[in-house]
Amino acid sequence: MIRISFLIIMIFSCFGSISFAENHFDLTWKLGYSKTKSEEPGKFIPATVPGAVQLDIARNEKYPPYIFDDNFKKFSWMEDMFYTYETSFKKPSLKSNERLFFTSKGIDYQFEIYINGTKVFAQEGMFTYVNVDLTDNLKDNNMLKILVFPAPKRFPFPVDRTQASNVVKPAVSYEWDWHPRLIPLGIWDETGLEVRNRSYVEDVYLNYELSSDYKKSAITILAAGKETAGSRYRWKLADANGNSVLNSEGEMQDQLSVSGISLENPRLWWPHDQGTPYLYLSTFSLLNTSGEVIQTITQKIGFKRVRLVMNEGAWAEPEDFPKTRSVPPAQFEINGRKIFAKGSNWVNPEIFPGIITKERYTELIDLAVNANLNIFRIWGGGIINKESFFEQCDEKGMLVWEEFPLACNEYPDEPHYLSILKQEATSIIKRLRKHASLALWCGGNELFNNWSGMTDQSLPLRLLNSLCLEYTPVIPFNPTSPMMGMAHGNYIFKTPQGEEVFQEMKRAHNTAYTEFGMPGMSPVEVLKQIIPEKDLFPPKPKTAWETHHAFGAWMGSTWLCPEILEDYFGKASSLEELMQQSQLMQCEGYKAIFEEARRQKPYCAMALNWCYDEPWPAAVNNSLVVYPAICKPAYFAVKNSCRPFLASASISKFRWKEGEDFFAGLWLLNDSFEQKSVQTVTMKIVSGDVTFDLLTWRPGKIKDNTNIAGPTGRLKLPHLEQRQFKLIVEVEGHPEYNSDYTLVYVPNIHAEKDKTPVLNAN
Repeated sequence: MIRISFLIIMIFSCFGSISFAENHFDLTWKLGYSKTKSEEPGKFIPATVPGAVQLDIARNEKYPPYIFDDNFKKFSWMEDMFYTYETSFKKPSLKSNERLFFTSKGIDYQFEIYINGTKVFAQEGMFTYVNVDLTDNLKDNNMLKILVFPAPKRFPFPVDRTQASNVVKPAVSYEWDWHPRLIPLGIWDETGLEVRNRSYVEDVYLNYELSSDYKKSAITILAAGKETAGSRYRWKLADANGNSVLNSEGEMQDQLSVSGISLENPRLWWPHDQGTPYLYLSTFSLLNTSGEVIQTITQKIGFKRVRLVMNEGAWAEPEDFPKTRSVPPAQFEINGRKIFAKGSNWVNPEIFPGIITKERYTELIDLAVNANLNIFRIWGGGIINKESFFEQCDEKGMLVWEEFPLACNEYPDEPHYLSILKQEATSIIKRLRKHASLALWCGGNELFNNWSGMTDQSLPLRLLNSLCLEYTPVIPFNPTSPMMGMAHGNYIFKTPQGEEVFQEMKRAHNTAYTEFGMPGMSPVEVLKQIIPEKDLFPPKPKTAWETHHAFGAWMGSTWLCPEILEDYFGKASSLEELMQQSQLMQCEGYKAIFEEARRQKPYCAMALNWCYDEPWPAAVNNSLVVYPAICKPAYFAVKNSCRPFLASASISKFRWKEGEDFFAGLWLLNDSFEQKSVQTVTMKIVSGDVTFDLLTWRPGKIKDNTNIAGPTGRLKLPHLEQRQFKLIVEVEGHPEYNSDYTLVYVPNIHAEKDKTPVLNAN
């Protein structure tokens, strides 16, 4: 049996840190399943909590790894079963002022809870914490049962994401162009038994308002308690060194609101690339009538002001009358400073969220900070991440754009759906509003598109806006992404019409690029773990390559795009060569988009690629990090393109012919709030052992948060022996600002092969 240890919690908090008693006991969970709700499971198997019912069954039945080939299809029958978790325990010794609670931070998705055969709780929704008082139903020996319903489906067919269009369950697991159809069910977050004092605090929230000069923070303590009238509270705020800076004490009420508290000259919380993500420590204690501490809640707090303001020049659009609304604001202003948001779209780092650990979050967030990214867009098709994700974003200075779990569907105005959405959204908002990293609420992904059909008047979005306004009026809200003026796409290096990403970006005019992709193959060692050896090379549709998104994932032959690769590089003779071609194209494509978006500042204020990570190993994906945390070469390319200050080349195309007049513009990009001084910048072309100097530029001083354009380097391309060449930009005395780009070269004898690829859209 699998034994999961849970402590009896004598001092309890839903949202803060928890002090544990020394005594504890183990719970042993088992799992059974049946076709109907009334039918008893035929057998029980060991269960791991948190986890997923699919993983327990696969482990017990010795299923092959679901990441290999199409093994995940073996799980499909599990969508439509009822699941029963059971555990037994002896009644703990409770004092007269103590109660025993069952608590869970996440059960997916609809479920009922029974103690000794009596139903004591039922819920639809996986993001609202469960707190059930079991005390009055306890016996000396107790049986606790959780009945989990089948995966919700609006209708049996079609078998796609629209089946999730009437529930607040992430739609991604119903299949996406980078995610197989695997729908998790079961207990997915921390779960156990807790002993609480009869009087306890459910939640503490420190609401604050910064003065216009950021010299003062007016704080209001908001606490919600149960049977706490007559008790007292004690509150302390300490700085990062542990020194007490504020305190308050007084009578406790079930709904406590204490205002009039002022912090002078607060240290501000900044994104990591703008300053220090400074955090204070709040300690709230509940005291009984004898003055003894019966509960302590600790949480970190960062003081910041975030606004979404109009982009420079946006008010001038549209030019014609009658004047309608301009594009909405897409410029982040943090503590009065307008920043360029450089980031990525975060997706579930596991198909089954129950196995996501704090350590997994740590590894991925650290990689993002190291790559000079300052914001995650938490895509609306996925889960609301666990607490440790937000805690680490707070500590490491990563901004979080949080979307509610709505994506690419037309969610209904029906009363039942709206009631569950209100329940879940309220829980999400109240949990996440405490985090300094929270920068933007968003209704969901691509809801204003023709495949979704929602509008400003859709009741789910009006509801979400009203809840965000009620509970977090200081955090901006967008109904969806993209909004007018923002861009989603493109996602391939060259369009079916023959336009490269270089040309597409140069003609683009957007306030923000909130999704754009560039596919690249996973390393060969990863491919060998997911594709049968007989199918490894050459890649073909209707094999594991297609199962893992190389073909038919989005349009035509995406995400591999073999026609484009062959057109630029010729037919690959090995898997290793094909991988190198694909990864090179991903690197140069992402450089082109990130750097051009930055050159379009200040009208453009944001560039977030699709996507950062992935929940299982794809053969080809737009991700920077291959499952579980393997950096593609594109990760390092993006890291360089997102440096706060760099020398950049504006390039017009990827492929150049012998005898053509090559040209590239020189830029210095500065997103830092420091003035820079650059004496000499050079641009050159290197091919093998041959070097061609293009220009020398002496720009001098560059203002903070400002880009400057330099001269254009030119060269009539001579005959070269290599089929690729590098364009190199160097800053004298500052190699950390240098950049290089790899481009394709075509000698005259090969010019007839320079044909525009056409993607098969069928």
